[in-house]
Amino acid sequence: MTMNLTRRETLAGAIALLCGMGAAEAQARAGMPGHQVPRGSQFGAEPDAHPAAKPESPVESRSATEPEAQGAERAAADLVFKHDLPNLTMDDWEVTVSTVDYAPGRVGKVHHHAGFVLAYVLEGNVVTKISGQEERTYKPGEMFYEPPGSTHEVSRNASESQPAKLLALIFAKKGVPLTMPGPA
Repeated sequence: MTMNLTRRETLAGAIALLCGMGAAEAQARAGMPGHQVPRGSQFGAEPDAHPAAKPESPVESRSATEPEAQGAERAAADLVFKHDLPNLTMDDWEVTVSTVDYAPGRVGKVHHHAGFVLAYVLEGNVVTKISGQEERTYKPGEMFYEPPGSTHEVSRNASESQPAKLLALIFAKKGVPLTMPGPA
C-alpha cells in the first residue's frame, strides 16, 4: 500500500494511520479548519501530555472549548513516540506512506532517503541501525526516526520464521527519488 499525501490537511490522515484513529478526528486534533470531532468520538490525551502527567479523572485539565469537555468520552492514551523534527521549510514537500513487508529472515540493503523518515512497526520485530545510532530491535507499536542525510545501515527481520511489517512515512521534496542505495 502506498499513498502520496501533498496537502497539509492530509498529513493528519497519515498520522491517523499510525494512531489508529479516523482522519476527521486526527484533523480536528491538529486544529484543521472546518473539521469537527463527532460527538462521542474517542481519542487520546493532549498532544504535549507526558504519560506520567495524565489526569486522574477524564474531566480534569480540559477547557470548555475542547470537544471532550462538551460531553464526549475520553480514551486513555499512552505516548508512542516523540522526536524533534529538522528545522526546514517544507514548501514543495510531500509525505509518502508505504508498508514495508519483511519475509522471515529478510535482510534489507544499505540505503538512504531524500528526506526524513518516521517508521512504525505493525507486526513482527524489525532490527534497524541508522548512522549515528545504536542497532536496536523494534517491536509492534514502536517507532523510529531517520534524520535527513542519514544512512539506514541495518534493516532486517529479527525472525527466521515469522514475517514483519512496518509503516514508513517518508517526507521529501516532490519529484526526488525517495530511496537510494548505499550510504548518504
